[in-house]
Amino acid sequence: MSRRVILIVLDSVGIGEMPDSKSYGDSGSNTLANIARQKGGLYLPHLQKLGLGNIHSIAGVPPALSPEGCFGKMAEKSAGKDTTSGHWEIAGLILDKAMPTFPQGFPAEFIEHYEAAIERQVIGNEVASGTEIIQRLGEEHVRTGRPIVYTSADSVFQVAAHEEIIPLPELMRICQIAREMLTGELQVGRVIARPFLGRPGEFYRTSNRHDFALEPPRKILLEYIREQGLEVCAVGKINDIYAGRGVTDYCHTKGNMEGVDKTLDYMAKAESGLIMTNLVDFDMLYGHRNDVAGYARALEDFDARLPELYAALGSEDMLVITADHGCDPTMPGTDHSREYVPLLVFGQDLQGGVNLGVRSTFADLGATVAEYLNTKPINNGKSFYRDLK
Repeated sequence: MSRRVILIVLDSVGIGEMPDSKSYGDSGSNTLANIARQKGGLYLPHLQKLGLGNIHSIAGVPPALSPEGCFGKMAEKSAGKDTTSGHWEIAGLILDKAMPTFPQGFPAEFIEHYEAAIERQVIGNEVASGTEIIQRLGEEHVRTGRPIVYTSADSVFQVAAHEEIIPLPELMRICQIAREMLTGELQVGRVIARPFLGRPGEFYRTSNRHDFALEPPRKILLEYIREQGLEVCAVGKINDIYAGRGVTDYCHTKGNMEGVDKTLDYMAKAESGLIMTNLVDFDMLYGHRNDVAGYARALEDFDARLPELYAALGSEDMLVITADHGCDPTMPGTDHSREYVPLLVFGQDLQGGVNLGVRSTFADLGATVAEYLNTKPINNGKSFYRDLK
């Protein structure tokens, strides 16, 4: 058997508020439907044929009369609405406690200890947009050599530095120190190196970002697949999110379209196992910046690439399209939103038109992938594979 699963995570493409969204400040969030409403409709013909419009009413994406794929939506059982918790839950880990966030910045005492450890003073230590803060503090950073520390509504500690002021190896070193120091109540999901280049007023982030992720506390889906002797190919920030656990090969990408390109490259050479891709532009470039037009355009650009993915599928391949949380650009603020995520499943030998309903956890997807690839079952989730046959 040479089965493969191609699992594409459309980062932040949520499909409606969850019942507990009010407690997260996210009442009314619906990333897909609100973008479509504000844009007067979305043109997503290939996702529409899979059954996207059968999950929820989306302007411009009517329900398919005979969907080619299976469709449904998934609730996040873990506390939180973070990239790490969402991806971990897909892989079988459910978190009882949300990862910590720091809306007032990190404690002064920690910053003092961090400065002593890296032998540099820092600037920033606030909640900020990464693109905005380098424009505002970049000139001071270049003049003083002090790295810019900031966070967001996510559970992250981010360090930005100009590559000509703090070379990449040094930036990675001081980020690794932060990762080792952030323990206990300060144990964020990710420490992120955010290098940039340019001149005052024209600073821009480079593609040399690196995430220092928290190690998953238990075995995850990717490790079960690798133990079965199968390949696990990670595209985008997948390798970083899982701290490399279970991954046999990986590549970073500079944007959604390169993410699709690299997915196709792996489909051309990986004979069995899992190809897992994160397309981050939806979240990073558009959701967090409240860019409705850009988000809509990115959705339509991805939809236009689906025929290439279909053409590369083998007879025993399963294509899955989902997300990890929401980030509704039509809502006030720039935070992630606590939403259901879409679930679309397609394969030449799988049934089409099956309504998979509302799954109680993202781990149902992980359990299904495990069963499809004939690995040991993961710790959480209920497989829906029998509904696909």
